[in-house]
Amino acid sequence: MTRPTNDTLDLVPRTAFDGPALELDFPGLEIGVAEYDDGPTGCSVFHFPGGAHCSVDVRGGSPGMLGPYEFLHAICLAGGSLYGLEAATGVAAEIFARRGYPTGWTDIPVVAGAIVFDFGPRDNAVYPDKELGRAALRAAAPGRFPLGARGAGRSATVGKGVAFEQFETSGQGGAAREVGPTRLAVFTVVNAVGAIVNREGRVVRGNLDRRTGERLDYLEALERRLAEGLPPEPVPGNTTLTVAITSDRLTQRELRQFGRMVHASMTRAIRPFHAYHDGDVLYAVSTGDTENDSLDVTALGVLASELAWDAVLASVPDDG
Repeated sequence: MTRPTNDTLDLVPRTAFDGPALELDFPGLEIGVAEYDDGPTGCSVFHFPGGAHCSVDVRGGSPGMLGPYEFLHAICLAGGSLYGLEAATGVAAEIFARRGYPTGWTDIPVVAGAIVFDFGPRDNAVYPDKELGRAALRAAAPGRFPLGARGAGRSATVGKGVAFEQFETSGQGGAAREVGPTRLAVFTVVNAVGAIVNREGRVVRGNLDRRTGERLDYLEALERRLAEGLPPEPVPGNTTLTVAITSDRLTQRELRQFGRMVHASMTRAIRPFHAYHDGDVLYAVSTGDTENDSLDVTALGVLASELAWDAVLASVPDDG
């Protein structure tokens, strides 16, 4: 019997969502989210109509992505493992159509893409395809980012570094702030081997011992398993995808270091992080709309790093 997939189902994109969302004011950024309920799976698109400069930091052991590009018009994060990269081509096709199909060298829309493996908790082969990417771009608008099990995080899970049965569902999160003229925002899809840790150092999602109801630190979970004579059995197919955006104009070198700072800081919120079976990717983006002499790139990195922790915590669904 053929597993349900895009080729056998009449899939209908969903682009309107109730529930928690991050409300933000960030000129030059539009956000679109689309899902197939039949997966469930989805994609999350960040559209920069005027273009933006970008640097990519890849730290996970198993990444899947299109790019990197130093200048782009959109970023598409998607479920569906490598098949989900098709959604990014849909975003590019929709921008292409909006522009009237120009084919000059400088007219080609540049769209980066990265994926998470989200087939683990579901028994079908539905993935974010070209039509879903187009739907997300059509729905893109300023000011709102759905939180929790939405978009690319629709079937995300966390906390399976010791054994798959300890996983819990997760999703996508975001946080934003303004400092003078500077705007900062961080968005993340958390589908990690590691568990989510709050600012008090307590695990709040993942590594769930279903016998006791406890959420364990990785080391504690590992030691318990070893005491039972069982080796750890980490599950392949994990990734955290992050987009960190500043409105400040940065050089390519500054942007690269900004991204490295934010990505490295996320080890506080996800433990363990950048594991062998993770595909962690961070896009550091500058829209270049503002200049703020009171903030250097280090200060921007510290501020965005705190937002990254908030974004990871915001990815926990309402039942967390």
